[in-house]
Amino acid sequence: MFSKSDKPTSTDSNTSPAPAPSAAPKVAGVPSIISSDLKVVGDLESDGDLQIDGNVEGDVRSKNVIIGESAHIKGQISADTVRVCGRVDGEVRADKVVLMKTAQVTGDIVHKSLSIEAGSSFEGNCRRMEAGGGKAAGSDKVQALKPSPAGPSPAGNVQPAAG
Repeated sequence: MFSKSDKPTSTDSNTSPAPAPSAAPKVAGVPSIISSDLKVVGDLESDGDLQIDGNVEGDVRSKNVIIGESAHIKGQISADTVRVCGRVDGEVRADKVVLMKTAQVTGDIVHKSLSIEAGSSFEGNCRRMEAGGGKAAGSDKVQALKPSPAGPSPAGNVQPAAG
């Protein structure tokens, strides 16, 4: 019953080894992590999710980026979604940008959707991205607003500046 047989079975002789997969399967939902005790000097690029809790001096490109409370980024961030809890010195360019209450951003934000929690710090310009291809809407010319000399207008106290 459990004895070893010397004669090969028909399935043993006709079976070929299974081909090895060309690439390891991707695990969904598990981000690459830069921990708080790590400093990276150089650019980071990923096709998946990236969580940064340490220091990065360089540009970051990924599908989704989470900047942790202890993180400090000096460089441009480009992603589909960026959630900032820490400090960023540089441009943030993403479809969806969320600044949490602990966020400190110094630089421009180019977005399709922007959410800023009370308590966060943001110094820079924000521009809405055009739907067609990642270019900021109105980035060719910025129209300044100034108070109306004739008093409040129906839309508020500001009117486009002449120019």
